[in-house]
Amino acid sequence: MLTAGLRLAPLARRLRDGHMPVRTHVSRCLERTEAMETQLQALVPEQDRRARLLRASEALEQHGQTGAARGPLHGVLVGIKDIIHVDGHATRAGADLPAGIFSGPEAECVRRLRAAGALVLGKTVTSELAYFEPGPTRNPHDTQHTPGGSSSGSAAAVAAGYCGLALGTQTVGSIVRPAAFCGVVGFKPSFGRVDMHGIVPFSPAVDTLGFFTQDVAGMQLAARVVCGTLAPSLSVRPVLGVPAGAYLEQADAMGLQLFETQVAQLRAAGYRVETVLFPENIAAVNQRHRVMIAAEAARVHAGWYAVHGDRCRPRTRAIMQQGRQVADSELREARAGRQKLRQLLQRTMEQRGIQVWISPAACGPAPRSLATTGDPVMNLPWTHAGVPVIGLPAGGDSNGLPVGLQCAAAWGCDERLLGWARCLDVDLRRRVRRPEIGVRRPGIGTSGEQSCE
Repeated sequence: MLTAGLRLAPLARRLRDGHMPVRTHVSRCLERTEAMETQLQALVPEQDRRARLLRASEALEQHGQTGAARGPLHGVLVGIKDIIHVDGHATRAGADLPAGIFSGPEAECVRRLRAAGALVLGKTVTSELAYFEPGPTRNPHDTQHTPGGSSSGSAAAVAAGYCGLALGTQTVGSIVRPAAFCGVVGFKPSFGRVDMHGIVPFSPAVDTLGFFTQDVAGMQLAARVVCGTLAPSLSVRPVLGVPAGAYLEQADAMGLQLFETQVAQLRAAGYRVETVLFPENIAAVNQRHRVMIAAEAARVHAGWYAVHGDRCRPRTRAIMQQGRQVADSELREARAGRQKLRQLLQRTMEQRGIQVWISPAACGPAPRSLATTGDPVMNLPWTHAGVPVIGLPAGGDSNGLPVGLQCAAAWGCDERLLGWARCLDVDLRRRVRRPEIGVRRPGIGTSGEQSCE
C-alpha cells in the first residue's frame, strides 16, 4: 500500500488563497479514502460521508469569504480520534459499549478547528479506551504491521493522504509512537497547554491532545490554531542531548542502530551533541507512571465500568483491576513524581547546555503484528514529565518501514521546540555524504545554535 504526499502548510495556503477549490480537495481526498479504506480501516465507519462533506465544502465556498478573511485552515480535512467529541458524530472510544456512555458537548479543540475553516473528515479509529487493545487499523506502509496506538487511525489517515491533519492524544506514547510507525510528524504539547474539555479521559494527570501532519510547518500551523501558539519560532540548530544508560537501552538492536545513524548524521550537519545519563532511575519512572495511569483510569471510569466492564477486552479489564488496587496515598506519590522528573530534566539541561533531548521514537520499527500497538516505553518518561515532544520521520529499516526521531524540550518551550524541529527535519532529510562523527563544524557559537536556513 502506498502513502501519499499531503503537506498541510502548502495545502492550507492553496485553499485559503483560492488556488484550489475546497470541493476539489475534498473530492480527491475522498477518492483516496474510498480506494484504500477497506484495507486500511483508519476511520470509524460513517454512512454518507461523501454527501456530508460535499455539502460542507459547498457551504464553505458559498460563505463569500476570500483571501485573508478565510480561516487559516479553510477547507482542510481533519481526522478526529474517537475519544474526542464532535457534534453529529457518536463517541465510542473504540469500545463495544452501549451508545451514549461517552456522549458530551463538542470538544474545544474541534470548535477551534471549525472556526479556522477546517472540515471534519470523520472519527479516526482508536484502541479501546485509548489503551492497549488495538482497533482494526493497519499500517499504510505494510498492512501486516501495526500502525501503533492508541491514535492509530489518525496517524494512518495522515500517512495515507486521507487528510492533512489529524488529532490524537498521548497518555504514554500514543502520538509519537504511531507517528514513527507510519512515517509522519507527531507533536504532543506541554501538559496543560491544550484545553482537554470534550475529550474522554484516561489519566487526567498526563492526558494531552496532540497532532499528526506530514510536515513540521503544517504542525506549527495546527498548533497556532488549537494551542494558541503566538510567539515566533526559531530557525536555529539547538544543542542536542542523548539520554544514555538504562533508558536508551530499552530500545531494540535495530532501533539503537538506526538511532546511532541519525545521531551521526546530525553531528555531521553541525549539531553539538551531549551524551549524558538519563537523570532518574528509568525502572522507577516506568513503574510510577503505570501505577498512576491505572489508578486514574479506574477512578475516572468507575461508574460505567461497574455495570458494563465485562464488555471490555482483556487488557482493558486488567488495567482497571490493577488501578482499583492502588491506594490513594500511592496515587498521590506517583503524581508527585511528575514534577520531580521535570525538575531533574530541567536541571540537567541547564548544567549541560542542552536544548533538545533526542532519542528513538519507538523501540524499533513497527512490529509485524496486528495484535499489539508496540511498546511505548521510549515515550513514557517525557509524557510523565509533561514536556513537549515531537516525533520526526528519520529514515527506515531495510524493509522500508519508517522510523522516527523523538525530540523533547523543557516544559513550556513548545514554540521553541517546533522551531528547532524545522531545522532537525531539514537535516534529517538531507543526505549527508560523509558523516564526521564527533566533529564540530565551524560557525557554531557557544550556545550551539546555528541557522538552518
